[in-house]
Amino acid sequence: MTNQLLDFESFGTVTVQKPEPATQWQREGVRQIGGLQAELLSRALAGDQEAFYQLVKPNERMIYSMAFSMLRNQEDAEDVAQESVLKAFMHLASFRGDCKFGTWLAQIVINEGRMRLRKRSNGLFASLDSSQQDDEGNAVPWDMADSRPVASDIYETKELGVRLERAIARLAPIYREVFVLRDVNQMSIAETAKALKISEASVKTRLLRARLKMREALSEYQIA
Repeated sequence: MTNQLLDFESFGTVTVQKPEPATQWQREGVRQIGGLQAELLSRALAGDQEAFYQLVKPNERMIYSMAFSMLRNQEDAEDVAQESVLKAFMHLASFRGDCKFGTWLAQIVINEGRMRLRKRSNGLFASLDSSQQDDEGNAVPWDMADSRPVASDIYETKELGVRLERAIARLAPIYREVFVLRDVNQMSIAETAKALKISEASVKTRLLRARLKMREALSEYQIA
């Protein structure tokens, strides 16, 4: 992955969609963001690509890791990451400021990743589980033991890197999305729910299942 997701040369012929002049939702959105982000958003809405990059830059790792966790292919992940950023640039006027900018970006990445997956016909991410479901269609964990987050230092241990990636890949998509947003990218429960457009209760249920699966896969390393 390159250090910069934005290829500004490809933005040359793109025009940022402009909002209706002085709409109430835009004023409220910018007000909620506040400070430097509000200034950057205003400049980006006027077509300032560098201002837009400054908005996206803190979220680059999240964008790529989310795309890669869904697609499990570096080339596809980079394509989806680029497409997501470009779509965010083109539709920036639709950002209302009712959530964090990174949460809004995550929504776009998830949508783009899901569209890419739907084009695949090999069933790469078919669910490995046949578990009971609650009223919302979420799997109900069979074992409530030790549902703590997987220790954060495992993400920085090279020895376990491959095993971790494989364990994440084996998660069913609905669990993988929640796990990557919440435990890998450190989004809050509320932000994760907003990004995935599900309830906070659903996030907690799916996250519990994902953590149990991850801990089972990595248990031989006695993660604390």
